[in-house]
Amino acid sequence: MTLLQFIALGQAGGTEAMPGGSMLGMFLPLIIVFGLMYFITIRPQKKKDEALRRQINAMQVGDEVITIGGVTGRIFNIQDDEITISTSVQNTLMTFKKSAIAHVMSQTAKAEAQQRKAEAQARAEAGDKPKKASFLDKLKGKEDQE
Repeated sequence: MTLLQFIALGQAGGTEAMPGGSMLGMFLPLIIVFGLMYFITIRPQKKKDEALRRQINAMQVGDEVITIGGVTGRIFNIQDDEITISTSVQNTLMTFKKSAIAHVMSQTAKAEAQQRKAEAQARAEAGDKPKKASFLDKLKGKEDQE
């Protein structure tokens, strides 16, 4: 349809349907893009925030923490919305809000990490390299079981 024919139909009051389709057809790609954005960016961040909130609520005296400013230390005292941490060898005490905590490493998690590190170091000294499962073995469920 040429531009002149389109103008003529508009002046004559033509009943021909306008090109472009329905409103749903116009907004469907936009809805899909927003849905993808939610599942790619917003949802994982909410899960990460929830995990950090659980860590902060479960922290105890003696756990190691890292603040959002990069200060590391061991929890010395917990009161309401504030925690006091002991940093450095001189046991400098610093008080922070709980919202300033970026990472919490509990004593049990730290012990497990040290145990894994010691096992890996022992294997490296013995010359044993961990077997890597091939892609097909992973698909079949034949993962490395030691």
